[in-house]
Amino acid sequence: MDRSRPLLALLAATALAVPGLTALSSAARAADADVLQNGGFESGLSGWTCSASSGTTVNSPVHSGSSALQATPAGSDDAQCAQTVSVQPNSRYTLAGYVRGSYVYLGASGTGTTDVTTWTQSAPDWQKLSTTFTTGPSTAKVTVYTHGWYGTGAYDADDLSLTGPGGGGGTTQPPAVPAGLTAFSVTSSSVALSWSAVSGATGYAVYRDGVKVQSASGTSATVTGLTASTAYSFQITAVNDAGESAKSAAVVVTTSTGGSGGDPGGGGSAGLPAHALVGYLHASFANGSGYTRLADVPDSWDVIDLAFAEPTSPTSGDVEFTRCPVIDCPNAESDADFKAAIKAKQAAGKKVLISIGGQNGQVQLTTTAARDAFVSSVSKIIDTYGLDGLDIDFEGHSLSLDTSDTDFKNPTTPVIVNLISALKTLKAKYGAKFVLTMAPETFFVQNGYQYYGTGKWGGQDPRCGAYLPVIYALRGDLTLLHVQDYNSGPIMGLDNQYHSMGGADFHIAMTDMLLTGFPVAGDPNNVFPPLRPDQVAIGMPASTNAGNGYVAPSEVTKTLDCLTKKTNCGSYTTHGTWPGLRGLMTWSINWDRYSNWEFQKTFDGYFG
Repeated sequence: MDRSRPLLALLAATALAVPGLTALSSAARAADADVLQNGGFESGLSGWTCSASSGTTVNSPVHSGSSALQATPAGSDDAQCAQTVSVQPNSRYTLAGYVRGSYVYLGASGTGTTDVTTWTQSAPDWQKLSTTFTTGPSTAKVTVYTHGWYGTGAYDADDLSLTGPGGGGGTTQPPAVPAGLTAFSVTSSSVALSWSAVSGATGYAVYRDGVKVQSASGTSATVTGLTASTAYSFQITAVNDAGESAKSAAVVVTTSTGGSGGDPGGGGSAGLPAHALVGYLHASFANGSGYTRLADVPDSWDVIDLAFAEPTSPTSGDVEFTRCPVIDCPNAESDADFKAAIKAKQAAGKKVLISIGGQNGQVQLTTTAARDAFVSSVSKIIDTYGLDGLDIDFEGHSLSLDTSDTDFKNPTTPVIVNLISALKTLKAKYGAKFVLTMAPETFFVQNGYQYYGTGKWGGQDPRCGAYLPVIYALRGDLTLLHVQDYNSGPIMGLDNQYHSMGGADFHIAMTDMLLTGFPVAGDPNNVFPPLRPDQVAIGMPASTNAGNGYVAPSEVTKTLDCLTKKTNCGSYTTHGTWPGLRGLMTWSINWDRYSNWEFQKTFDGYFG
C-alpha cells in the first residue's frame, strides 16, 4: 500500500475538521485530575505499551524532568505507544502533550463518541498538541496513544496528560501473580533474580524474607547487601495502578562463603582482581605479530588465553592443542619451559586458560558422543598443562539454531544442548576455582535483540543470538563474558538505533545491553537478564593490525568513563553505572607487543 504524505495530510486535515476537536482552555476544572499514568516517562515505559518494541526512554531531548519517550517507526509499523485508562461516562476530557519530530500524532480511541486525534507535520522543537472529547454513556476505559508515520524517523513525546474526572487511575484490578522466578549469579553478597512477565503489570516488587526490598520495571533484578553463607527467601509481586498481586512462589537461596574463591566481595570471580586485563596469546600458530613466549608476557595481563585448541574434525568433539612448531616459531620455548612459565604465572596470581575454537576451529557437538569426547579431550589438555580453566571462542557455524528453537531459556538445538551439558560437566569436575570464559562475536549475542532463530522470525541467519542460551544456562558458572566488539557489522542498541564500530559509542551500547538486559527478538516479555558487572569485560582489538574496529586509547578511556562513572559519555545514554565492570579483553597479546604495548598501557593507566 502506498502511504503517501499528501493522502496522510488530507486524512488528518479531515479529522481535524470534526466537531469537538477544538482545544479547551488550559485551565482545568477543580474536580478534574490527570488520569494518565507516567505521562512524563520518568519511570521508563511503565504503563505504556509500544508496538514492535519501537519505544524507549531517553534523557535528551526532554521537555521537562529527566526522561522522555522516543519511538522509531520501521517498515509497516508506525511506532504507536499507548496506555488504557479508566474514565467516567458522559464526561469531558482534555488530552495534551508535547512532541518533537515529523508527522507526530496524539489521540484517544474507545471514547464511546467520536475518537479524536491531533498531529503536527513538523516540530523541530517541542510543540504542544491538545484536543478534547466527551465519553459515551457507558464508556469506562479510553486508550490514549501517540505515534509517528512510516519512514519519517524517530519522534519524541513528553509530559502527556489526560485531564478530567478521575476514573480509577487506569486498570480495574491488580495483575496476576508472577511465575517462573529463578535465582542465579549467587555470590556472598548478592543474588540475581529473573521471572516471567505479567500481562497488565506496570512494575514489580521484590521481597526478601517477606519484606519488600526494591522495585523493578522489568523482569529481572539483583539484590545486594546480603550476608555470606546465609539462606534467603525471595518472592515477586506484580504491580499496576489498581494494586499489587499476591506474592509469587518463593525461591530459597543460600549465599556463598566470602574469601578469594568466587565472588566480587572476596577479590573477584575465581580469584581475579577487581579489574582484570584479558589477552589471547598466539600459542599454536605464527603470524605477522611474531611469537611471544609465555614467560615474556608482562604482569599486567591477569588472564592469558592460549590460542587455540582445535578439533580433529568439526563434529567429532575431540580437540587437540598443538604448540607452534619451531619451523614457524623459531623462538618458541620447550614444553618444559612452557609448563614452567604457566606455573610461574599462576604463582603470581594470573590465570592461564586454553581457548578452544577461533576463526578456523569449527566445533559442532551434534551428538552426545561428541559431547563426551569434548569433555574428555579438554580435560586432558587442562590436566597436561595444569591450566586454570577454559575459554570458549566458537565462531563461524559452530553454534547455530534449529528453525524451531525460539526460547533461549529452554533450547532444543543439539549443538547448544550438548555444549551446555559439556561445560557444566567440566565445571563440576574442577570445582569453584575453575575459570570459564566466553568470547562470542556480537553477531551471536547482541544481535539476538532483533533476531533469535529462524522459525519465529523468518529468514534470519540461524546464528543470530545463538550464544544466548549458552550464556543463560551457564550464568551462575560463567567467570567472564568478553564479547568481541570488533569485526562486526552495525548492531541495534537499547536505544533502537544502529551503532557501528570505530568509537566509544559502539562499546558503550554493546556493554550496556549486557549489563541492563534486553528483549530477545524484540519481544518485551522475553528478556535476557543482565550479567553482573564483574562478569563482563569489553573485547577490543589491540591495534589496527589485529582486526576491524580498533579504537584509539582516548576512545577506550571514554568507554570506561561512561560505563563506570557515567561521565564522558557520547550520544548513547546508558541505563546505569557499573564501577565494578571487570575490565578489558584484547586480541591479542602478540599484536599489543607489536604495537609497543599500547593497549596494556591504556588499561594500566586507567585502572592502575
